[in-house]
Amino acid sequence: MRDIDKVIGALRSPIRREILRLIWSRELRAGDIAAAFDITKPTISQHLRVLRDAGLVQMTAAGTSRRYLARQDALDGLHAALEGSLKWLPADQISERARSAARTTRAVIVAVEVETDQTTTFAALTDPRTYTRWLGVPVTIADGRFAATMEWGTEVRGTYEVVCPPQLVAMRWDFEDDNVPLPGRELVGYLRVDPAPGGGARVEVHQLADDPAQASFMEEAWGLVLGRLQAGVVAASDASAPMPKRRRRPKYRASA
Repeated sequence: MRDIDKVIGALRSPIRREILRLIWSRELRAGDIAAAFDITKPTISQHLRVLRDAGLVQMTAAGTSRRYLARQDALDGLHAALEGSLKWLPADQISERARSAARTTRAVIVAVEVETDQTTTFAALTDPRTYTRWLGVPVTIADGRFAATMEWGTEVRGTYEVVCPPQLVAMRWDFEDDNVPLPGRELVGYLRVDPAPGGGARVEVHQLADDPAQASFMEEAWGLVLGRLQAGVVAASDASAPMPKRRRRPKYRASA
């Protein structure tokens, strides 16, 4: 942070904090921002000027209009700079803690940006026909249950536990690959679809993993899926566009 005092000063105003929330992941014109508040446009312009001076928003000129978007990276490190050394120490004598079980696990984060908008992209991840078209193998989704068999034979199946259009899917899933999945050991993942600042959408998967080997596998697996989404979602969302089917193939390359 180049000038943390200026940033803190900008964030002291509840209105400026609300403006940041409003433009956190979407670019808006100054007029649209002003319309969300019961104060005058000149006052909003002054708040925007303070946020810009603090480096918390970026402005783009488009003809006679001005568009604003929060600079999320500008807040990196702010929490660390403000938090006291005792913040993350739990209180003493918490008897209730003994009643619960807790564990720490890894989270793999994989993300891509696609050309389709948020609603279209979300549909491509929840509609089995569109999903089948961009993944390249048959996908079924019925009553929250989904299943697919990849072209090398791995069976993937699971449940969409939570579906909140057009942004969030929480899922439990497993795959059968040379062994039988253990009941109750499903993998847990969260899929978010947000508007991308430059247009289109950003798709981000948060996948929980138990160990480094599993985490490495998840990076590759979700990288493949999101890579196919990015490459094929535009054509797949157009029912009249032809989509190639993937041929069956072995999972492992034969040794030389």
